[in-house]
Formats: sequence, C-alpha cells, structure tokens
Amino acid sequence: MRTRVSLMAAAAALVFGLFHANPAAAQADGLAGTVTSAEEGAMEGVLVNARKDGSNKTITVVSDDKGRYRFPAARLEPGKNTITIRAAGYDLSSPAAVEVPAKGAATADLKLVKTKDLAAQLTNAEWLHSAPGTPQQKRPLLNCVSCHTLERIVRSRHDPDAFVQTIQRMGTYANQSTTLRPQKRLTGRDTDLVGEDRAKLFRANAEYFSSINQSANGTSWTYELKPFPRPKGRATRVVITEWDLPRPTIQPHDVVVDSRGMVWYTDFGAQNIGKFDPKTGTLAEISTPELKKGSPLGALSIRMDRDENLWVGMMYQAAIGKLDTKSEKMQVWPIPAEWNRPNTQVNMTSPLNIGVDGKVWTQNNGFAGVHRVDLKTGAWETWEPFKEAPVGHNIYDVISDSQNNAWFTDIGRETIGRIDAKTKQVTLYETPTKSSGPRRGIMDAQDRIWFGQYRGNRIAMFDTKAERFQEWEVPTPWSGPYDVALDKNSEAWTGSMLNDRVTRLNTKNGQFVEYLLPRSTNIRRVFVDNSTNPVTFWVGSNHGASLVKLEPLD
Repeated sequence: MRTRVSLMAAAAALVFGLFHANPAAAQADGLAGTVTSAEEGAMEGVLVNARKDGSNKTITVVSDDKGRYRFPAARLEPGKNTITIRAAGYDLSSPAAVEVPAKGAATADLKLVKTKDLAAQLTNAEWLHSAPGTPQQKRPLLNCVSCHTLERIVRSRHDPDAFVQTIQRMGTYANQSTTLRPQKRLTGRDTDLVGEDRAKLFRANAEYFSSINQSANGTSWTYELKPFPRPKGRATRVVITEWDLPRPTIQPHDVVVDSRGMVWYTDFGAQNIGKFDPKTGTLAEISTPELKKGSPLGALSIRMDRDENLWVGMMYQAAIGKLDTKSEKMQVWPIPAEWNRPNTQVNMTSPLNIGVDGKVWTQNNGFAGVHRVDLKTGAWETWEPFKEAPVGHNIYDVISDSQNNAWFTDIGRETIGRIDAKTKQVTLYETPTKSSGPRRGIMDAQDRIWFGQYRGNRIAMFDTKAERFQEWEVPTPWSGPYDVALDKNSEAWTGSMLNDRVTRLNTKNGQFVEYLLPRSTNIRRVFVDNSTNPVTFWVGSNHGASLVKLEPLD
C-alpha cells in the first residue's frame, strides 16, 4: 500500500506532480523523481539540489536522458529539504521542499518553466560566447574574473570614458580582492605596461567593454544571449557535495586532501589555513603570520611534500611557509631584503622533491622571477629569465621534476621554462598554441608536466625528457583551464574561473566529460583523491566560500 504525505502548500502543487514516501522503493534512493517542462517534456541534464533545513551541506544529482533523478539514501538526512535546480533558461515553477523520511524513499516530480531573467543565469564563459567581438578584444576580460563576474561589466552603463577610470582603479587592487573584501596593491608589477602604451590599452579595452554593456539600450543588450547546452550522458552520472564555510569572505583557493581524508585549503584573502573534516563537518582555522604590515593578506598555493607537510606561498607577505600537519605549527622563510620590494608576490612552492638537495623552488610575480631556497641555511637564489624584456611576461607556477630541476610557466606568453638545478642554465620552450597562457599544473611520475592553457583553452602536457608537447582543446569555448591534475587512470582533470564546469579528459582516447557544478564556482587549484574508486575531485569555490566534492559514478 502506498502512503502519500502532503508537505507543500497548494501553490507548490504545480511543482510536485507526485510526492510520497515509498517503503517499497529501491533502498539506494532517498529521494527520486522526474524533471519536465512544457517545452521539452522530460529534461536531461538538470541539476537537482537538496539541502536540509539548518544544514551547511548541499547534495546535487543530475537528471538522466529520461528526466529521472535519484539521490542515494545514504547522502540525505531525514527531515525537510529545500529543493533547487540549475538549468539554463529555466526555473522551478514554484518554491519546493521535500520531507525526506527516515525509512523508505520520497518522490518529487519537478516542473520547470521558462526563466524571465536568462542573463542572471549565464556564466562568465557564456557572456564571452554571447558577446560580439574578436578573441583579442575579449581576452582582457579574462583578467577581470579573478575578482568578480563579467555580469557586473555587461550590466553596467559605463561609456568609454567611465570605463577608462574604472580600469585604472581596478588595476590598483590586489589579485585576491573580491567585491566583499577589496585589497589595495602597494604598487604595480615590473612587468606591467606603463605610459602611453598603457593608456592606449586602457582606451581600447574601454571602447570594447562599452560596446557590449547596457550603455546603448539601458535595460538590454544588442546581441543574443547564448547559454551552453546542459550536461548529457556520462556528465549526468555524478554526485556533488558542497559545504558552505562559516563566513562569506573566506576564499578557499587551493584545496588538498591528505591520506587521513582531511581537507586543507589556503584562504586567498586572510592569514588562515583551513582544516576541514568532511566526516564530521568540523572546520578549524590555523592562523599564519602577517610578516609585512600594510601589504595585502592571504595565500595562494598549498602543496604537500612527501611527509604530507603543507607548503604555502604567502604572496604579498613575501615568504614561503611549511605547516607541520601533525603539530599544526608553521615555519617560515622570509625573502631577503634585497628582493623584498613593494610588489614582491611569492605565490607558489614546489616541495615534492626537497629530498634531492634540501632546497625548494618558488617564484615571484612582482618581477617575473624564480627563487630557490636552501632550507638549512635560509639562503635564497634568484633567476630573472626575462630581465632584458620583462613587459608582458608573468611567471605563474614553478614545478620541480624528479631531480629537483625547476620548470616554470609564463602565463603572459606561451613559454615553459627549465632551470637546471646544477648548472643553473635556463632553457625556454614555446607551446604549439601561441599566446596560450600556461598557468598551473603538476609533474607526473614520468617527469611530464601537465598544465592548463588559460588563454589557449587547452589541457597540455610537456614531456621533459623527449621535449615534446601534446595539447587537447576543451570542447566548450572559453573554458580557460586554470590547473590540471592527473589521476591514477591517466585521466586529466581541470576547472575554470569562467564556466562552472569540471572537465575530465581521457588522455588515451581524447574523450572529454564536462560536469556542471550547481552554482557559480570560481575554480582555481584542482585536486584529485586517488584513494577512492572511482576517483574523487575536490575544489574550493574561491568566490562562493565553499568546498566542493565531485564524485563521478563511473
């Protein structure tokens, strides 16, 4: 006998064509149903989110090709859960909530209607895809998403003169600024354009920005808004868990998971390292020292050494640090005074091969430099590969190989560089794709660098022994891969500040799977936990103050 439990007001009946607790349902399901609309009938690729009232955790599944969605019973807590969806061009017909029973399964069929505000649903990548203009005109917008969405620009009514002033002002903010927590730079980088060249660039950008915003019409755009297709096939076979952090100003930039399952992250806007236990939901914040008063706060990279100590690039605090994860005490190595300039920005470390010679590599965004630190003596060595012509170069990441040679990425151009640990010689290699913007990556066990091409829209690999590149173009335009992680199955994973998607590449056959996340997610560093089967993907939502775990079902 079927028992029907009424949980919604009459207005919500439009959303739930069927809602009941069903003890006879498959034990694996805690909540299931179908998603339909008048325009499409059964809808594939709709993200369905369930969040128990009072919880900071949201669980997301995706509807299949029959419009069916299923939440595993073990993932949902009994009680009232609010239901939301993500499907570009659609909204729920009315607010939805479900009472998940302690035993049995709840059923909720969801009805969707066309949205009245498509613009509010577009990702940064979809704005770039929709707006007219050449790739060269659009590329400067890639620099804006570090701090805010492109929606802020396209909804504005600035004319070119107003945009010139805005661009000048934006250039005074540090990388880790957000609309909730802006931070001022002390000065610009040595690699920045200056004088007349800078003024010409600002004017050109301002002219273009004002051509794609609402300055002409006031309330609309002169071009069609073009959302990307919803997920299909394998991209719907996933469970996503997202934990909101306790303050909206927390910026989890890099996320790593240790062998105990503990999740660690750097706060991009504050002097904290986060330690999160996903089993209990407990968060602890470990303070890091403020070494340079008046400089912007926050840390960027976090990487583990072979003993699972955490190494941190302390950015404008001009140091690198090591956090002992057992004692939770931190040791720092400040940069020497001769390199501690107002624009010094030490973002990255590469600690994996410290055992070779007791030295760790880092870099300096302030003047496109690479440093090597002797951990015993505290001595710093410095290389400036582009000293003779620094403008336009930006050494972003530094990665060591098995011999603790340094490899660095130049996001400003298309360069991968090598510094020989013994001879100190610098060798430069150019990616096949010009102006590709190599950003961040990893070195695998075969001494191959896997990295994201931020402007090239590609996942790339450089075999450091054969000195050979291989590139895979991501199917969705303007994906802007930030970083790459390689899993135990030789699949490469990346994410983006632009499109709220996690991309999975089978490097053997070149096939991609792109998983859509449930809300706007400014992705930076990506991490794959190889201890699970299938593997588990982790990332921080840098502007959303949350931690995200993505579990593919195949």
